[in-house]
Amino acid sequence: MKVTALIPDELIKEVMELTGGKNITESVIIALKDYIANKKINYLIDEVSKEPLQFNEDFTAYGIRKINKNR
Repeated sequence: MKVTALIPDELIKEVMELTGGKNITESVIIALKDYIANKKINYLIDEVSKEPLQFNEDFTAYGIRKINKNR
């Protein structure tokens, strides 16, 4: 998608330095992908905080190894 955006030069320069992109387009793509990944991680952290993961009472490392061995 072709986009025209008015972004301050200082911000673009900093994004290029931090991402190590070869040009503006690559740098913005890297920055956007990183932003999206961080948002997804934060969402998952919030979800797990609301309802923490719980293991079954009979959960043991030996039992899991046995299951994995039989696959």
